[in-house]
Amino acid sequence: MRVRAGAVLAGGALLLAGCAQDSGSTSPADVVGQGYVSGDGSVRTWDAGDRSEPVTVTGTDFEGEAVDTSVWLGEVVVLNTWYAACAPCRAEAPDLVELAVDRADDGVRVLGINTTDEPGAAQAFQRTFDVPYPSIDDRSGQAVAALSGAVPLQAVPSTVVLDREGRVAARVIGLVEGTTLSALVDDVVAEST
Repeated sequence: MRVRAGAVLAGGALLLAGCAQDSGSTSPADVVGQGYVSGDGSVRTWDAGDRSEPVTVTGTDFEGEAVDTSVWLGEVVVLNTWYAACAPCRAEAPDLVELAVDRADDGVRVLGINTTDEPGAAQAFQRTFDVPYPSIDDRSGQAVAALSGAVPLQAVPSTVVLDREGRVAARVIGLVEGTTLSALVDDVVAEST
């Protein structure tokens, strides 16, 4: 019975691990030294007065276009790390697409950050889910490095909401539920109305 309980706990820990990849180091969130970092869907928000300096994410999307979030100042920006084979990334994709389409008129932009895929795999994912927003090809890790104080570099998926000044207002580590994402964005949009 004790062995079965241990196996169930280990299996549950692996399910919580999400799709994060090995960063080369072991941390308390590392599941039994296997290189998977738990993304449990935990949410953190910052009050406007407690937010750090603005962050800027730049890169080139999978269509070869330059992307720079500093040109989106004045809008609410949702950043989402993903890669094509990540099951939680695939599960949350329809909610991110819906948000991008439904909230564009409210000054909300969505940007994907992909640190893993070759262009073909990333573009196939984008076609599969009818993704209307750009995703940066970040195999170099430069775009994610801009978020290093807000998001663990190895946690995929992760979602970050930037306020209209480009400051981190909220983050979700792991799969983000559509209702949670909408509520976080609603709160940040309401700050400036």
